[in-house]
Amino acid sequence: MAKKPEKIERKIDAQQTENLLWSDVRDLILEARRTVARGVNAALVWTNFEIGQRIVEHEQKGKARAEYAEETLKSLSQKLTAEFGKGYSVDNLQRIRAFYLMYQKYATVSRISEKQISKTVSAKSPVDRKSATVSRISPSGFPLSWSHYVFLMGIEEENERRFYEI
Repeated sequence: MAKKPEKIERKIDAQQTENLLWSDVRDLILEARRTVARGVNAALVWTNFEIGQRIVEHEQKGKARAEYAEETLKSLSQKLTAEFGKGYSVDNLQRIRAFYLMYQKYATVSRISEKQISKTVSAKSPVDRKSATVSRISPSGFPLSWSHYVFLMGIEEENERRFYEI
Protein backbone atom coordinates (compact mmCIF):
# COMPACT_ATOMS: atom_id res chain seq x y z
CA MET A 1 0.00 0.00 0.00
CA ALA A 2 2.92 2.35 0.41
CA LYS A 3 3.43 2.38 -3.38
CA LYS A 4 0.22 4.26 -4.13
CA PRO A 5 1.31 7.56 -2.52
CA GLU A 6 4.66 7.29 -4.38
CA LYS A 7 2.83 6.96 -7.73
CA ILE A 8 0.67 9.95 -6.90
CA GLU A 9 3.79 11.94 -5.97
CA ARG A 10 5.44 11.10 -9.31
CA LYS A 11 2.29 12.09 -11.16
CA ILE A 12 2.20 15.44 -9.33
CA ASP A 13 5.89 16.01 -10.10
CA ALA A 14 5.29 15.22 -13.79
CA GLN A 15 2.35 17.63 -13.88
CA GLN A 16 4.40 20.34 -12.17
CA THR A 17 7.27 19.82 -14.62
CA GLU A 18 4.88 19.93 -17.57
CA ASN A 19 3.24 23.08 -16.18
CA LEU A 20 6.66 24.70 -15.76
CA LEU A 21 7.53 23.82 -19.36
CA TRP A 22 4.21 25.23 -20.58
CA SER A 23 4.70 28.42 -18.54
CA ASP A 24 8.26 28.86 -19.81
CA VAL A 25 7.27 28.34 -23.47
CA ARG A 26 4.26 30.62 -23.02
CA ASP A 27 6.47 33.38 -21.61
CA LEU A 28 8.85 33.04 -24.58
CA ILE A 29 6.00 33.38 -27.07
CA LEU A 30 4.50 36.39 -25.27
CA GLU A 31 7.90 38.13 -25.09
CA ALA A 32 8.50 37.44 -28.78
CA ARG A 33 5.12 38.99 -29.61
CA ARG A 34 5.91 42.07 -27.52
CA THR A 35 9.28 42.40 -29.24
CA VAL A 36 7.70 42.12 -32.68
CA ALA A 37 5.05 44.70 -31.75
CA ARG A 38 7.73 47.14 -30.54
CA GLY A 39 9.71 46.60 -33.75
CA VAL A 40 6.67 47.14 -35.95
CA ASN A 41 5.75 50.26 -33.98
CA ALA A 42 9.30 51.64 -34.27
CA ALA A 43 9.28 50.98 -38.02
CA LEU A 44 5.88 52.67 -38.36
CA VAL A 45 7.00 55.80 -36.49
CA TRP A 46 10.26 55.98 -38.42
CA THR A 47 8.47 55.47 -41.73
CA ASN A 48 5.98 58.21 -40.87
CA PHE A 49 8.87 60.53 -40.05
CA GLU A 50 10.46 59.76 -43.43
CA ILE A 51 7.12 60.24 -45.25
CA GLY A 52 6.70 63.59 -43.51
CA GLN A 53 10.18 64.60 -44.59
CA ARG A 54 9.46 63.75 -48.21
CA ILE A 55 6.16 65.65 -48.15
CA VAL A 56 7.88 68.74 -46.73
CA GLU A 57 10.76 68.49 -49.23
CA HIS A 58 8.26 68.14 -52.08
CA GLU A 59 6.34 71.21 -50.90
CA GLN A 60 9.53 73.25 -50.66
CA LYS A 61 10.47 72.39 -54.24
CA GLY A 62 6.97 73.04 -55.56
CA LYS A 63 4.52 75.84 -55.29
CA ALA A 64 3.98 77.25 -51.83
CA ARG A 65 0.24 77.74 -52.27
CA ALA A 66 -2.00 75.93 -49.78
CA GLU A 67 -4.33 74.53 -52.43
CA TYR A 68 -1.39 72.98 -54.28
CA ALA A 69 -0.26 71.24 -51.09
CA GLU A 70 -3.83 70.07 -50.42
CA GLU A 71 -4.18 68.62 -53.92
CA THR A 72 -0.82 66.90 -53.60
CA LEU A 73 -1.88 65.29 -50.31
CA LYS A 74 -5.23 64.22 -51.82
CA SER A 75 -3.49 62.57 -54.75
CA LEU A 76 -0.88 60.93 -52.52
CA SER A 77 -3.63 59.75 -50.15
CA GLN A 78 -5.61 58.14 -52.97
CA LYS A 79 -2.59 56.32 -54.37
CA LEU A 80 -1.32 55.09 -50.99
CA THR A 81 -4.79 54.00 -49.86
CA ALA A 82 -5.33 52.11 -53.13
CA GLU A 83 -2.11 50.17 -52.63
CA PHE A 84 -1.75 49.88 -48.84
CA GLY A 85 -5.27 50.31 -47.45
CA LYS A 86 -6.38 52.60 -44.66
CA GLY A 87 -4.02 54.80 -42.67
CA TYR A 88 -3.14 57.25 -45.44
CA SER A 89 -6.05 59.68 -45.39
CA VAL A 90 -5.35 63.34 -46.10
CA ASP A 91 -5.81 64.05 -42.38
CA ASN A 92 -3.26 61.40 -41.44
CA LEU A 93 -0.79 62.62 -44.07
CA GLN A 94 -1.13 66.13 -42.60
CA ARG A 95 -0.47 64.61 -39.17
CA ILE A 96 2.59 62.79 -40.55
CA ARG A 97 3.84 66.05 -42.08
CA ALA A 98 3.31 67.86 -38.76
CA PHE A 99 5.17 65.05 -36.95
CA TYR A 100 8.21 65.55 -39.15
CA LEU A 101 8.13 69.32 -38.69
CA MET A 102 7.81 68.98 -34.92
CA TYR A 103 10.46 66.30 -34.39
CA GLN A 104 13.02 67.03 -37.11
CA LYS A 105 15.17 69.12 -34.77
CA TYR A 106 15.51 66.21 -32.33
CA ALA A 107 17.20 63.97 -34.88
CA THR A 108 20.55 62.68 -33.66
CA VAL A 109 23.82 63.84 -35.14
CA SER A 110 24.29 60.44 -36.76
CA ARG A 111 20.78 60.64 -38.22
CA ILE A 112 21.59 64.03 -39.71
CA SER A 113 24.80 62.66 -41.21
CA GLU A 114 22.95 59.68 -42.68
CA LYS A 115 20.32 62.01 -44.14
CA GLN A 116 23.01 64.10 -45.83
CA ILE A 117 24.59 60.96 -47.27
CA SER A 118 21.16 59.75 -48.38
CA LYS A 119 20.44 63.07 -50.12
CA THR A 120 23.76 62.87 -51.94
CA VAL A 121 23.05 59.29 -52.96
CA SER A 122 19.46 60.12 -53.94
CA ALA A 123 20.63 62.83 -56.29
CA LYS A 124 22.51 60.15 -58.18
CA SER A 125 20.11 57.22 -57.88
CA PRO A 126 16.58 57.04 -56.43
CA VAL A 127 16.91 53.27 -55.98
CA ASP A 128 19.88 53.72 -53.65
CA ARG A 129 17.88 56.15 -51.52
CA LYS A 130 15.12 53.59 -51.04
CA SER A 131 17.48 50.83 -49.92
CA ALA A 132 19.39 53.26 -47.69
CA THR A 133 16.14 54.33 -46.03
CA VAL A 134 15.08 50.79 -45.24
CA SER A 135 18.41 50.05 -43.59
CA ARG A 136 18.15 53.24 -41.49
CA ILE A 137 14.95 52.29 -39.65
CA SER A 138 15.99 52.70 -36.05
CA PRO A 139 13.82 52.19 -32.98
CA SER A 140 16.23 54.24 -30.84
CA GLY A 141 15.29 57.50 -32.57
CA PHE A 142 11.61 57.30 -31.64
CA PRO A 143 10.99 55.17 -28.54
CA LEU A 144 7.24 55.81 -28.32
CA SER A 145 4.36 54.45 -30.37
CA TRP A 146 2.72 56.42 -33.17
CA SER A 147 -0.43 56.97 -31.08
CA HIS A 148 1.72 58.48 -28.31
CA TYR A 149 3.30 60.93 -30.76
CA VAL A 150 -0.11 61.84 -32.16
CA PHE A 151 -1.25 62.63 -28.61
CA LEU A 152 1.93 64.58 -27.84
CA MET A 153 1.60 66.69 -30.97
CA GLY A 154 -1.60 68.07 -29.45
CA ILE A 155 0.43 69.63 -26.63
CA GLU A 156 1.46 73.08 -27.80
CA GLU A 157 3.93 73.93 -25.02
CA GLU A 158 7.26 72.33 -26.01
CA ASN A 159 8.58 71.87 -22.45
CA GLU A 160 5.37 70.15 -21.39
CA ARG A 161 5.48 67.89 -24.44
CA ARG A 162 9.14 67.02 -23.79
CA PHE A 163 8.22 66.16 -20.17
CA TYR A 164 5.72 63.55 -21.36
CA GLU A 165 8.15 62.12 -23.88
CA ILE A 166 10.35 60.80 -21.08
